[in-house]
Amino acid sequence: MFFQISLWGQTGKIEGIITDSLQQPISLVNISIADSNKGTATNKNGQFSLTVPAEQDIIINVSHSQYLPQTFNLKLEENEVFQLNIELKLSTVYLKELEIGDDENYQIRQEAGALELDPKDLKAIPTPFLDFNQAIISSGALGVVGNNELSSSYSVRGGNFDENLVYVNNIQVYRPFLVKAGQQEGLSFVNPDMVSGVSFSSGGWQSKYGDKLSSVLNVTYREPTRTSATLVAGLLGGSFYLEGASKNKKVKYLAGVRHKSSKYLLNSLETQGQYLPKFTDAQSYVHIDLSGKGKAKETTTLGILGSIASNRYELLPESRTTNFGTFNQSFRLNVLFVGSEQLNYDTFQGGIKLSHKFNSKFTSHFITSAMTTREREYSNVEGGYELCDVNTNFNSDNFNECAIVRGFGSEFTYSRNALEAQIYSAELRNEYQWNPLTKIEFGLRYDRQIISDKLHEYTFLDSADFVRDIRLRVGQNDLVTNIISGYAQASHLIGEIHSLTYGARFNYRDFNDELLISPRIQYALHPNWRKNMVFRAALGLYQQPPFYREMRDFNGNLNPDLKAQSSLHAITGLDYDFTAWDRPFKFITEVYYKKLWNVVPYDIDNVRLRYYAKNNAEAYVYGADFRVSGEFIPHTESWFSLGYLKAFEDVEGDGRGEIRRPSDQRLTFTFFFQDHLPKDPSLRVYIRTLIGSGLPYGPPESPEYRQAFRSGSEYVRSDIGFSKIFTFKQPEGKRSVESLWFGIEVLNLFGVENHISYNWVPDFSGNLFAVPNSLSQRFFNARIVLKY
Repeated sequence: MFFQISLWGQTGKIEGIITDSLQQPISLVNISIADSNKGTATNKNGQFSLTVPAEQDIIINVSHSQYLPQTFNLKLEENEVFQLNIELKLSTVYLKELEIGDDENYQIRQEAGALELDPKDLKAIPTPFLDFNQAIISSGALGVVGNNELSSSYSVRGGNFDENLVYVNNIQVYRPFLVKAGQQEGLSFVNPDMVSGVSFSSGGWQSKYGDKLSSVLNVTYREPTRTSATLVAGLLGGSFYLEGASKNKKVKYLAGVRHKSSKYLLNSLETQGQYLPKFTDAQSYVHIDLSGKGKAKETTTLGILGSIASNRYELLPESRTTNFGTFNQSFRLNVLFVGSEQLNYDTFQGGIKLSHKFNSKFTSHFITSAMTTREREYSNVEGGYELCDVNTNFNSDNFNECAIVRGFGSEFTYSRNALEAQIYSAELRNEYQWNPLTKIEFGLRYDRQIISDKLHEYTFLDSADFVRDIRLRVGQNDLVTNIISGYAQASHLIGEIHSLTYGARFNYRDFNDELLISPRIQYALHPNWRKNMVFRAALGLYQQPPFYREMRDFNGNLNPDLKAQSSLHAITGLDYDFTAWDRPFKFITEVYYKKLWNVVPYDIDNVRLRYYAKNNAEAYVYGADFRVSGEFIPHTESWFSLGYLKAFEDVEGDGRGEIRRPSDQRLTFTFFFQDHLPKDPSLRVYIRTLIGSGLPYGPPESPEYRQAFRSGSEYVRSDIGFSKIFTFKQPEGKRSVESLWFGIEVLNLFGVENHISYNWVPDFSGNLFAVPNSLSQRFFNARIVLKY
């Protein structure tokens, strides 16, 4: 006893701040001395101070239920004050040994086909507008492809933009209808500042999710416990975010405003002129505990989601110069414009989720939601063009000038389009825990869709005083549809190593009197001989009832007899957790096959899909995806993903047999890598790279030449960002600025000229030339993030 007392008489002190991977403070972290009862915990600002014995070797344990533990070996001199700043990594990123009876791991096993993503890592990805969907594209999520950094649209495993489901807290959300180019889009619905969890499924998902063909994105918004605010400002826009809770924690709220300012980036496009984009949205989510006083756990809760998005896009084009072809045969298109284009999109979305836990086994969720959109397209633009051969002879006096004029004329575009839509829904979802190994879920949903569309547009070419290629679209369509859908499924754990989920959905649509039944099954095996490996398989029928866009053909006419597109998903794969360099890693792979029938063919023009409004095709898609993620650099998450697919379709009556689908991008490669200085983790670098092989293309509205040409233009893009975060010590009992984050980014680092679509320009002989439309060039961006 005397010896121990004498040792403790010689003391030192360790103090510091504990943060997460984004340098945000973590409260209630335990810091203790091994083999003693001496310890402390961090305060709300992540700060701690602990007196320790000096002049001897000690072990410091750092632990938190949500983060990976760490240990430190120290030996302090007498009265020494040692600064120990620690960064913890989320433990939920990696699958641990699955144990029966562990509710969290049980859920992970049931959702084996879904990839769980860390929202903090998604926020670190350098993208032009901090867009959430762009981060998903860069996340390496299996099969996700995006070839347009100006757009929030993405395709999954050979599908298109309209085949993806998006939920926020189980409330389905939608994107505008009429957007036709990426630069006209606002931000994706999900606000990254508000996200606490992200689950993404690229196919084979369970029956409780809805009726689409390609993917499900399920996002959970946070439930804060304290008041904080974040301000973001940059050259391409900014945002303000506020969260907080009442004193008794019964009311928790989130609110965010975002503004996207793409004017400077759009000035790097080929078409020069006055770009006047204004994109703003405001969102809020309120979580209310209605359980009453004296109840430790929430039994009745109310969640309220609200969103307003206003998109204004105005362009006064002036000129355009595009060089294309090869060095030996180089062409140039010069265009002068008069007129303007004005696009207005106003979207309001909201939902209410009432949840009640009747007992420890049975929980119900009643969800109502509404979406209304008002969209207008006004354009009156004429472009006078000259198409010529370029002189590539270095010894010529007119090198790099137009040598031979192949064609000239003008193209006139006029539109006065208006669309209004309202979608209302009410849904009841139920969960019943039959026993510790069996869970039953079932639900019923009603949707009402009201759409009014006024189409009035025409284009024509005036070439050498001869008007040709007149395309007129005039129509008025009003559509009211009622849909009833539901699901039932059961999940079982069998013999400690098997997991089985099976169920079915039904969907009835009164507009075409169609009833759909979609059975689905998932199986996962966690062998006891490999505790760090999970094998999984899924088989299911997925049927997508036609939405308004699929029913409207190129001329604006509706096909009321259009049936649902159907797809059979067959997927198998595995997860493998392993350790390298004493750090955790995960390898995921999936092989898939999709057979589709009653397919509605479509063409892609930038981000606008033009459907043929006929169920006259069959298709198939198969491929494989691979993803490796982990701590390539200690305490930082990076990943690499590779995908291969083949997507073909056979259109009835075209006499061409199987042709490539518009989304047939054979190879895709994505990686995100981050690093920091070893002695200063607050100074970081991030890089993301996307590589995709060329897509097929063909002249518009020409079924005999659909996807007839193989694009030699791959999509290659790299963005790099550098950041420094400054943390500030919080005065005890007071609120002040917690951190200041400063970052600079180089977007499209290598200045690659990526093509998104083609304009087809005729010469004097009537031959058509495919003139590429390019995306943004290299751009420097700067941002600051102030957290209070």
